[in-house]
Amino acid sequence: MKYALKKFVAWYDRHQNITTVITAALFLTQILHLYWLGVHVLSERLFGVTFFDPSPFWQNLIIVFDYFEIPALVSATILYGRRYQKTGSLGALRNLIFINLQYLHIFWITDEFVEAVVRGGPRVTILPPWLALIAIVIDYLEVPVIIETLRDAVRIVRKRLVQQRRT
Repeated sequence: MKYALKKFVAWYDRHQNITTVITAALFLTQILHLYWLGVHVLSERLFGVTFFDPSPFWQNLIIVFDYFEIPALVSATILYGRRYQKTGSLGALRNLIFINLQYLHIFWITDEFVEAVVRGGPRVTILPPWLALIAIVIDYLEVPVIIETLRDAVRIVRKRLVQQRRT
């Protein structure tokens, strides 16, 4: 097991640039989910109006993109775990914590619970309603990680393009 882990870490370190770009691409899909959460679910509760009532197409896209969150979180956990291990950066540690809190949101408090509580619908669980607010806060904790990962990906792509132009 130790050998396999060392081999994986060596492979990951060799391919860190491409995995960073893939992680950023996966995270881009989460922006639609966060947009829906803010302008549909929260706005309806806070203002009594929704600014985005998704059609069946958008609902299905949001559902598909929501499934992309798990590979994005796994990839980001490895990315920032390795970064913290190599540099001891507090920013990497913060990102690692923010990302891993997402698992709590995914497996503990589902979007259905959050939407039902925020909309004032029927109780779908024995969990107290104030947990919906915590779930929303947890969901938005990935924003700084998304931004940093996207910055890194843009830097990697720019560097690659400059290298290609020189050859």
